[in-house]
Amino acid sequence: MKRITVEELLREDAAGIVIDIRSQEDYKKGTFPGAVRMDAAGIRESREILPKDRPLCFLCHTGGESDELVCELEEEGYDAYSVAGGYRDYLRYQLQNSLECAPSATDGVSHMKSASRLVDAAERSIIKKFRRELWCRFTKAVQEYELIQDGDRIAVCISGGKDSMLMAKLFQELYRHGRRNFELVFLVMNPGYNEANYQRILDNAKLLNVPITVFRSEIFNIVASEESSPCYLCARMRRGYLYSKAKELGCNKIALGHHYDDVIETILMGMLYGGQMQTMMPKLHSNNFEGMELIRPMYLIREKDIIHWAEYNDLHFIQCACRFTENCASCGGTEKGSKRAEIKRLIAFLAERDPVIESNIFRSAENVNLNTVVGWKQDGVRHHFLEEYDKQTE
Repeated sequence: MKRITVEELLREDAAGIVIDIRSQEDYKKGTFPGAVRMDAAGIRESREILPKDRPLCFLCHTGGESDELVCELEEEGYDAYSVAGGYRDYLRYQLQNSLECAPSATDGVSHMKSASRLVDAAERSIIKKFRRELWCRFTKAVQEYELIQDGDRIAVCISGGKDSMLMAKLFQELYRHGRRNFELVFLVMNPGYNEANYQRILDNAKLLNVPITVFRSEIFNIVASEESSPCYLCARMRRGYLYSKAKELGCNKIALGHHYDDVIETILMGMLYGGQMQTMMPKLHSNNFEGMELIRPMYLIREKDIIHWAEYNDLHFIQCACRFTENCASCGGTEKGSKRAEIKRLIAFLAERDPVIESNIFRSAENVNLNTVVGWKQDGVRHHFLEEYDKQTE
């Protein structure tokens, strides 16, 4: 099976036809220069749509699906190649190229200045263009939920996705423009990312001028054999490792990048799949790490606004980098097919008919009337309405 790298494909003498076999939606968001789109299923059903007189270079998300297709086509005599690393590798090449661009012959501007302009624009857009959607909602959550106190040393936990990278930039802006009554550590855990995902995190941190501290764990290897609930185990272990490393670095808080949409999805997931009413709290004391606290300063920020900020600044982050999804051709390294994705689609469906539904779900966790609740649990103790029933009147 033959592969071709992104660098080889970008050469001027490259004669192959690039065929993007990702979804129409992904193709519209961005593709390789000059690439045409064809469905992999359509290609398998009818080879007649493929020319045999030129090399064919197939592009998918990570190279996995294109590898399979090329193996089939080679057996039938096609001069077919799989683009190594897929579209992700092309994005990584773009990012590295922007960081390593040569100095201009006319004005002597170096690649560092080019990168500096990009980070300046990204930072400025937080305060200017996205002030109401991002900055104001971030600072409102910090104040309303009292997330930062004098003397805090906060480990800003960066997974490499859009949410945590924006959170890092928001914290930098808060430190720059607000009261400097706290300290920051930008913490990245590598639980076993593949090389491309890990490099993307390092590149984006460098590009956005986020001084990260990196440490390694073996979480992906540990949960790989878990069959029943690997995602739950992975999430619990991640948090434990982050707490432990943050405490080792002298921090008393860890900050996670969960946003408004995560909150409302969690509420519905608990009801529909867990048979319970609970929410994702804006802050929590750790049960296992004394003196440590978890805060969620993105609590009031909508996911669509995070996406808009990233796209506006032409920033590309990793999505789900889990070992179970990173090479999945059907989801492209996202969480498609998960229970959370089902809930996300359900909320979107309902919100199309009544936009107030999302805010009502969010507020429902703030407006619980215990007089109309049959049972509840507090501090691990289960209570029932009959305990106080005879003392109440309608």
